[in-house]
Amino acid sequence: MATVASAARLMLRCAAAVGLAVDAAVHAKLAGQYDAVAASVSQGTLFRIEAGAAALAVLLVLFWHRRIGDLFCWLTAAAGLAALLVYRYWNVGAFGPFPNMYEPVWFTDKVWALLGQILAVVALTPLLLFPARRRRVDS
Repeated sequence: MATVASAARLMLRCAAAVGLAVDAAVHAKLAGQYDAVAASVSQGTLFRIEAGAAALAVLLVLFWHRRIGDLFCWLTAAAGLAALLVYRYWNVGAFGPFPNMYEPVWFTDKVWALLGQILAVVALTPLLLFPARRRRVDS
């Protein structure tokens, strides 16, 4: 039974890594196009931060199987997904150091980012809700 659970966890980690990698790639690709959208911080800079966080999350989910790492990965994907949907459907406007990032259209790269973030959140949720049990080593 443990091998089935281990295989399922590995598949979930791989799926999350793919979703996060797509998220990182799309944001890194688009960052330069959004440098002109700026207040104190440009949207391009925010995209680079998202790309970096998602790239780090890929490494964490694949190579550092700790609950805190999985939580970072989930939060990275969920925050990106929330921002994407908020700025797609609501004109929040500029606030504080952040520019107005309202963009009420769907285009291919935005859809890819959306799908990657959804895949990551869906794959990471069971890893967080049902953490692997550590084997006790008897001395």
